[in-house]
Amino acid sequence: MRLYDYILSPSCYKVRLMAALTGLSLDIRPVDFHPGGEHRKAELLALNPAGSIPILEDGDLLLTESSAMLVYLARKAAPEWLGDGTAEQSARLQQWVSFSHRLTANLGGARLHEMLHRPGDIALLQAQGVAALRELEAGLVEQNLRGMPFLASDRPTVADIACFPYVALAPDGGVSLDPYPAIRRWSRAIRALDAFIEMPGIHRLHELKPEPQIGTGEE
Repeated sequence: MRLYDYILSPSCYKVRLMAALTGLSLDIRPVDFHPGGEHRKAELLALNPAGSIPILEDGDLLLTESSAMLVYLARKAAPEWLGDGTAEQSARLQQWVSFSHRLTANLGGARLHEMLHRPGDIALLQAQGVAALRELEAGLVEQNLRGMPFLASDRPTVADIACFPYVALAPDGGVSLDPYPAIRRWSRAIRALDAFIEMPGIHRLHELKPEPQIGTGEE
């Protein structure tokens, strides 16, 4: 499988991370996204007319949406990442995968504005990002009350990988994660997974101080 990849792209990273967690190997084809704009040149536009990356090739299969890539990799190598197949869990998983597109738009948009000076209403993007983080925090608190540390199950699924990168990199766009203890614990749980890999700005778990427990008043 060949992945057309940009090392600083959270969407590309989630595909690399999913492959690592499921034990799959990828042939990485680096793309000069910035400053070269290679994703909008003829070779890559022939693969993806939308002019976006990542792009995944596996034989005759060509995928241009990261969420589809996550599902494909899981189905190919580790279907447990798709949940238990019940209607309720499948719906919850798909809802969070869909939610991840909002994170890409707002937190990702703020990050592009701050790091690559892309045009956009930064105040609006940050406000939308905060609203999305509050929604994610509430969802994780509800899951914690059910005894589940992850978004759709008691174990990680593609929903967690779909949402994780743009959340973890929110500070790059000027959006702090300090007000969200459930999100920070969830992030720690993902970074503690066996076979977890890094990207610039997202590191392996190394903190020694545990996160405070919700409702204890600890800091």
